[in-house]
Amino acid sequence: MSQVFNFSAGPAVLPKEVLQQAASEMLDWHGSGMSVMEMSHRGPEFISIYKQAEADLRELLQVPANYKILFMQGGGLGQNAIIPMNLAGRKPQSATIDFVHTGTWSGKSIKEAHRYANVNVAASSEAQRFTMVPPQESWKLSKDAAYLHICTNETIDGVEYNFVPEVQGDTPLVADMSSHILSRVVDVSRYGMIFAGAQKNIGPAGLTLVIVREDLLGHALSICPSAFHWNTVAEHESMFNTPPTYAIYIAGLVFAWLKRNGGVAAMEQRNIEKSRLLYQTLDIDDFYQNRVAKECRSRMNVPFFLRDQTLNEKFLAGAKARGLLQLKGHKSVGGMRASIYNAMPIEGVQALVDYLNEFAGR
Repeated sequence: MSQVFNFSAGPAVLPKEVLQQAASEMLDWHGSGMSVMEMSHRGPEFISIYKQAEADLRELLQVPANYKILFMQGGGLGQNAIIPMNLAGRKPQSATIDFVHTGTWSGKSIKEAHRYANVNVAASSEAQRFTMVPPQESWKLSKDAAYLHICTNETIDGVEYNFVPEVQGDTPLVADMSSHILSRVVDVSRYGMIFAGAQKNIGPAGLTLVIVREDLLGHALSICPSAFHWNTVAEHESMFNTPPTYAIYIAGLVFAWLKRNGGVAAMEQRNIEKSRLLYQTLDIDDFYQNRVAKECRSRMNVPFFLRDQTLNEKFLAGAKARGLLQLKGHKSVGGMRASIYNAMPIEGVQALVDYLNEFAGR
């Protein structure tokens, strides 16, 4: 098979080593005679897989002891409902949630939260067409919000936070890190809760990671389903219902791969190098355009546009012929998008850069 580089935004590229290991273990995991797909989630074999994955993730992100790690279902969209159902009860009298609106995914979060509480959009970059993060001094935060919700990397719009926001009083900071978790060093203690759909930078679709501070458990609204009640899930060590077992197994393999390759700090340096290489090429002249403010550009998701958009289909056809796949931008914004997650090697970015230069006639 010829070399292919998959720039999909999610489900996305996985490390080749991980796929090879999963293939070798598909029919018989460690001499058990069973595939991981066949294992009981309560059996000793899978429990060992789960425990190792949890321990490795805690080590990679240096998760403090007073935080629970939950392996849940429902994806990022599901957590947009699960979060307010779990946290709006912290402030039952006001139940106001603060949001910073920086793009498509924070917009979806705002829309869903309206079902469960009052919403205060403390700041928005919609007037700037979601090309930046509003400076924090412009935010209009509530005095007693149940929590402040941000999306630290907008997958579709290509906007990434380069700072950790300050909160007021005891307001916890909630962060959707779906598309850049494990790509950069994060001080988990600055956040009350972090969540991430796995299918972008961790593993297959179906698994959602939740990292939540223990004092935020036990505030769920009465309408919260038991399977989505963080306290219940934590008490049962993510085994209250059948979790997405195979997705947890693959995530565990990815965590081990990250550890073998220097951990999150080393991965961040590689991601800086990859994104710098790509942005430098896009910025040479106006043949390509990235519209995001330079200080807010995502290292993971790089949207760009051709100056002459009548060439879009020709560009995509040429890319596919060269094994550069899934470069078409999201339907809501158009153009192109290259997602260069942890598993995308520098060779893939270089191949894309070479094609960008070739197509532009440089």
